[in-house]
Amino acid sequence: MARTRRPARPDDRGRHAAVHLPDLDIDGYSLSVPDPEAEGFIGDRASQTAFRGLVDAAREHHLTARDPFGRKPSRELKKEQIDLVLVRGGLDASHAMHLAVEEYARQLCYVVQVFMAQPGWKGVERIVLGGGFPEHQTGGLAMRRAIRLLELADTGVSLLPLRHDPDEGGLLGWSPLLPQELQRYDAFLAVDIGGTKLRCGIVEHRLRRDPTGGRGRVLESMVWRHKTDHPDREGAVRRTAAMLNGLAALARTMGLKLAPFVGIACPGTIEPDGSISAGAQNLPGNWERPFHLPDALASYLEPIDGRAPTVVMHNDAVVQGLSELDRMTDVRRWGVLTIGTGLGNATYSTR
Repeated sequence: MARTRRPARPDDRGRHAAVHLPDLDIDGYSLSVPDPEAEGFIGDRASQTAFRGLVDAAREHHLTARDPFGRKPSRELKKEQIDLVLVRGGLDASHAMHLAVEEYARQLCYVVQVFMAQPGWKGVERIVLGGGFPEHQTGGLAMRRAIRLLELADTGVSLLPLRHDPDEGGLLGWSPLLPQELQRYDAFLAVDIGGTKLRCGIVEHRLRRDPTGGRGRVLESMVWRHKTDHPDREGAVRRTAAMLNGLAALARTMGLKLAPFVGIACPGTIEPDGSISAGAQNLPGNWERPFHLPDALASYLEPIDGRAPTVVMHNDAVVQGLSELDRMTDVRRWGVLTIGTGLGNATYSTR
């Protein structure tokens, strides 16, 4: 009896805004649900900006003694300053910060429950919490409290924190997106762009050891806090290219066989042609189409292994979530929430 040949699994690796990987589908990202009680979207309630608003409310209504932050508004406070008051600010100030943490945890749980009620999130069993907020003591406490509240609510979904540094997660997540033909190389270059800073790194993918990318590691990285420098768009592109060219030179001195490939994780809606159609308002200059970041960056990159490097772009929440792929092999559907200035999100299905 002749065997029926199975159709090849779709494979978008190496393409902008990839949707299909050999054993995984990227179902969607940047879900926006209007907030019925305020302008904006439900996800805004769980952003770092929202938490700063809760800190302001706690300072105004629950402090009976001197405000440990003086007159400085919460949006201007460093995370470390809030962390310090939380643990060593005295009973009154510490209590106020704990109230803000508790309210934020409740808001995050509400956002998760609203997302779970949307058709695109139906059946999600596990959600990774990433972004810059959970890595600090205040954010970590809020995450642990939210995890417990969801357990008590018996929602059927579990939360777990990103196990990587969030900056590294935005680089490591490119490993599962690396095209098959480039996996013979030791490493590749990746970029994670945020509204405050930009990180470039050399990623050793180690996909031969683990095809999910779970063994990957960032060998070296460079960070630029572009928000401090206020560059224009052209200056930002040139600076990014200079960082990548420097890392490529470093890879040669390390004896690494570097792939002619650069993955860019960027906020916003990424189109299949590599342009940004929406959501790039926090980046320096106007990055939305017809501007094409991959082409603009590629024009300044030096050849790698004798070839002009291919520059591919995807949404930053999608990429950060993919850095946890190895921990999701036991669930059918899962998602990611990245907590930053806004709230990024994405969902995935395994096949």
